[in-house]
Amino acid sequence: MRNAAIVLMVLASGGLAALGGCASKIDSGYGVGIQAEREAAVRQSQQKQDAPDTPGMYLALIDKMQSQGLFYASLAHIDAYERQYGSTPDTILLRADALRQTGQSQASADAYTKLINTPLAARGYRGLGLLAGSAGDFSKASESLDAASRLEPTDALTLSDLAYARLCLGDIAGARVPLMKAAELAQNNPKILSNVALFLLVDGQPAAAQGLIAQQKFSPEVQQAIRTDAQRITAASTQASRARVAAVAAATTERARVPVSNAPQTVDSLLHAQLPLTQTLGGQAFGQSGATAAIQPQLVAR
Repeated sequence: MRNAAIVLMVLASGGLAALGGCASKIDSGYGVGIQAEREAAVRQSQQKQDAPDTPGMYLALIDKMQSQGLFYASLAHIDAYERQYGSTPDTILLRADALRQTGQSQASADAYTKLINTPLAARGYRGLGLLAGSAGDFSKASESLDAASRLEPTDALTLSDLAYARLCLGDIAGARVPLMKAAELAQNNPKILSNVALFLLVDGQPAAAQGLIAQQKFSPEVQQAIRTDAQRITAASTQASRARVAAVAAATTERARVPVSNAPQTVDSLLHAQLPLTQTLGGQAFGQSGATAAIQPQLVAR
């Protein structure tokens, strides 16, 4: 997934990028000519087989279209499928993925949201995470992907996406565990391994990162993407550290300003503080200075 910070080479499918800015491009080409060629290939493939005459076969055909990058064609067939067989969580997911891949973000988010209360809830959260990441909202992306990984703890791509989102937030330490899980669950996935290289680079292990890059023989484009992301993540990590230091300093300053009179009092002093209130109930009107003074310590005590 790469579109704005590799734009998630991992989010779009799990590796260097995952979230957002990370919408991946179809590697085999762009444009109407390429799309037409793919559609022709699918039609030719269909002619060699029986027409899909069951829901399962039809869904398999639509899924195959999407794996070949024919997302617009898949949307047309999803419409046809649902007209014949009705909407199901599987068709909602296929539609959501196709809408995301064709740049229809809001419609895609609506479709993913429909999955939250279905058996495909994890896929719904993951899709929302990818959309958030592609929009540059890595905080929301991290939250959605974390929800997805809790529902499907062994989904390597989701774990890698989650790690990438945290890296983009500057949370290098928080990315380590989900990324190592992903790497061990899918040891040969190049996109996940590219995220591992990225992590090693920003974690201060450049030799290990270069060793992995050489071992995997990443293309020059992928290597450049890793270096570019590493610069952005390092900057985000530095900014996050400064924000934490500033927050601690502000909290310390605020505590120093708290008046001594507002400090916790002893039980004995609080009991004595109630006496004026008891006395004023019979004389002064409630709410005058004496009563107010008596109430103050009780508020502090709470």
